[in-house]
Amino acid sequence: MIGTPGPHGTAPGLPDPATADTDRVVAVSGLTKRFGSVRAVENLTFTVRPGRVTGFLGPNGAGKTTTLRMLLGLVRPTAGTATVGGRRYADLAQPQRVVGAALEASDFHPGRTARDHLRVLAAAMDLDRAPGRVEEMLALVGLTESAGRRVGGYSLGMRQRLALASALLGDPGVLLLDEPANGLDPQGIVWLRELLRSLAAQGRTVLVSSHVLAEVEQTVDDVIIISHGRLVRASTLDELAAADTVHVAGPDTDRLRAALAAAALDARVIGRNVVEVTGATTTQVGHVAFEAGVELHRLEAAGDDLERTFLRLVSDGAEEDDDSPGPGDPPAAAAPGTPEPTAAEEAAATTGEEGSR
Repeated sequence: MIGTPGPHGTAPGLPDPATADTDRVVAVSGLTKRFGSVRAVENLTFTVRPGRVTGFLGPNGAGKTTTLRMLLGLVRPTAGTATVGGRRYADLAQPQRVVGAALEASDFHPGRTARDHLRVLAAAMDLDRAPGRVEEMLALVGLTESAGRRVGGYSLGMRQRLALASALLGDPGVLLLDEPANGLDPQGIVWLRELLRSLAAQGRTVLVSSHVLAEVEQTVDDVIIISHGRLVRASTLDELAAADTVHVAGPDTDRLRAALAAAALDARVIGRNVVEVTGATTTQVGHVAFEAGVELHRLEAAGDDLERTFLRLVSDGAEEDDDSPGPGDPPAAAAPGTPEPTAAEEAAATTGEEGSR
């Protein structure tokens, strides 16, 4: 059952929470995908749990879309597993009723109306009360009035709404969404935020890939950050913010910096008698100063937003990443920013792998 955004809690008609929790866990373990010499995803491991909105973040070419495609069985992993409720997507009895996905907002017949598009999907899913369900989804995403228009004349934002309606049609417990805010106006972005929060409040698992970091910060509970196809950080949003940046002021910055360095904390002077400490909490910095007997005049969290934290983590991950090939390894991955392989390239790579067997 899907309704309009409401307070947190389990919606009427949902499965028993104990069973649903297990069936709706998305688990990726040791997931690896190589396209020739390009390492798109490398030994990626994370878990996405129900009842929460999880942001899947990374620079262009980080491997986000490839990971989602492996979860949906559209790309065969080189190694590792990607499961929903402990099973591969291909092994699910009614996959579209378990997992709803919106990876592209262009996968529609341009000459078909939005209503007919959903009717075709409903028939393929063998949904009960299909006409009523189609109208319910059109209303949910705000497309009732334009449902009789051909999709070829839709704006990008309208196609995004139709993609969401398609993903939700089977009433799935798990949602995988790739850049769902693309093309939405500010009002539409607020609507999407409320919708995702309400779906998570109903006990669903919501995994959202996005590069709109300011919006992600207002929407998600957890974050998974990847770079070069590798995991950089997986934590709650609160944990990510807690271990961020602190500004501290005092009359003796030299002693303060020395004490922080001795505690293995990264510190630098950014102004007169002001030191910036990265990767620490105010509690940690205050304790170090107290133990060292350093006088402080000011101690406060710098209030870094998700964007600054994300850029720092991705930068740190890139510096630590050693792409030099070892014995038996393929050549190093393409440079950062290389676009992720297209569906055609993935198909060609898969064909090549099968042909080499």
